Amino acid sequence: MLEITLHNGPARLGKWNNLITPTILDSEEVAVVDDQAMPYEVPRALAEWSVEETILQAQDGDRNNMAVIHGAKYLDLRLECATELEKLGYQNFLVANMDKLLKRPRDLVEMMVTIRETVNPNSSLYVSYCNPNHIPLLSYLGVDLFGDASCGYHALLGVMLTPDGNYPVDEYEICPAENCDTSYSGLLKYNKHSMDFVIREVKAHMKNGTLRNLVEMRCASSPETMAVLRILDADHSDFLLKYTGLY
Repeated sequence: MLEITLHNGPARLGKWNNLITPTILDSEEVAVVDDQAMPYEVPRALAEWSVEETILQAQDGDRNNMAVIHGAKYLDLRLECATELEKLGYQNFLVANMDKLLKRPRDLVEMMVTIRETVNPNSSLYVSYCNPNHIPLLSYLGVDLFGDASCGYHALLGVMLTPDGNYPVDEYEICPAENCDTSYSGLLKYNKHSMDFVIREVKAHMKNGTLRNLVEMRCASSPETMAVLRILDADHSDFLLKYTGLY
């Protein structure tokens, strides 16, 4: 269970398993309850089957592990899945298909706002795959835990992750060869350092009440994330203001 210690807008600073959230988890060490995976763009019947099977398999799972919120692109199925998993006693949730949601701004906003407001405030939300420049926005949407899977994936592709964006090292010479190891192990180390820096940056801004400033700076680097922020402001002002202090 997550113990919330501070809000900065919808973002939550808290304690989870002796860690201060938001935080980065080793994706390979995160225990996930058995589920029925399903792509994002599928017919409703398949999404319904995925939710039913996920809930069925979760009945015998360890309640301390991550339960997966499925439902593909169907918001009502996502909510049904989350609600039923919570009834079974789960408090830690992995949001499936995040790679697709990040490319669909309106879907991402509706999905995350509705899930965050539906599940218990002390339940944690986990994103297993995202880039460092996504973390401030996702934290602002109420995500507590982030996997580091993208660090290794991009290192394999020869891509350097930075707080502002991604750079293929064979196209962008942004560091001297003598000071930058562009091997897989070197890029993996660099990418994990970038992700760690961003999560510390997010925490510092939350403590100072300035996370929104950071979110706006990071969103400016991507049309998709900027669209998310604009939709969030236009359609969900109550969600944003719920925990925002008035000065």
